[in-house]
Amino acid sequence: MGNAGLKQHIETAQKTGVLKVSQGKLNEFPPGFKQLESCLRTLDISDNKFVVLPNEISRFMQLKHLNISKNRLSKIPDCIGALTKLETFNASHNNLLGLPRTISNLIHLKQVNLSDNHIKDFPLSFCGLKYLDVLDLSKNEITAVPAEVSGLNITELNLNQNQIAQISGQIADCPRLKTLRLEENCLQLAAIPTRILADSNISNISLDGNLFEAKQLSDLEGYEAYMERFTAVKKKLF
Repeated sequence: MGNAGLKQHIETAQKTGVLKVSQGKLNEFPPGFKQLESCLRTLDISDNKFVVLPNEISRFMQLKHLNISKNRLSKIPDCIGALTKLETFNASHNNLLGLPRTISNLIHLKQVNLSDNHIKDFPLSFCGLKYLDVLDLSKNEITAVPAEVSGLNITELNLNQNQIAQISGQIADCPRLKTLRLEENCLQLAAIPTRILADSNISNISLDGNLFEAKQLSDLEGYEAYMERFTAVKKKLF
């Protein structure tokens, strides 16, 4: 994108609060971005060449939607915690190894997509965020789901295509969790906590592509209770 095109985008964003400069060659914020600090609500800089997310991101304190997917980021700066109005955050398709603790400051988050990165430890910074509905951690390198996940308030957790071999039974304590996606991991049947089936609000669990046949799930204690929840939800949909 040339300077003229970028200038036009910035002028439009001053009126609309929306700036999309994706599919370019940006690796830093152009000087004109500074004009938008007080008015920008949506920023899409996906599919660029950012290796580092500039600290200036913290100045856009009115942001509600941030898309930084398809860049070359290996970390998110601590100052991301200043964006306390953020509701959706897409950092998929990067090289992220983890997340800063300051993510926990983003108390209005509703949807987070961190798919297709290199995250190894389950990011617990999302625990306690009461508005967070959907957390997508698919296509990462997570090996275990720790007990602390019980602090998540999400309704859907996507952990497809990780390397998970262990799941804490305390995931059953997530008060709002309805959909749990665990396809294509490293789970043995014995690693599935029966509490997920017998004593949780989860009504949709996906386990295809693990180290057992999905139909073997019916052998586990609590399966009938799970199927009752599953069927009840299906009936509501039709």
